[in-house]
Amino acid sequence: MNTAPIFEHIKKHGQVRDAEIAVALGLKLEKVRSSISDLAARGEISCCSVTRFDNGASVKEILCRVSGFIPPAAPGRKRKS
Repeated sequence: MNTAPIFEHIKKHGQVRDAEIAVALGLKLEKVRSSISDLAARGEISCCSVTRFDNGASVKEILCRVSGFIPPAAPGRKRKS
């Protein structure tokens, strides 16, 4: 499967859940999870599993972000000592 659209979505939106990616790109959750595992195996993204509670029911999801990406400092921050 072509993982480029999923990687670009993660890169554009920062830290996102697998369900959010599936909805945004119109893909099945199984395909998104397969692509996420491929990207993680190549070291392009970092993932962790999370449990979210929706109306008392637990929902297991995968949270992803681009590996090694550190966002630039916000303007106006003071220098570190």
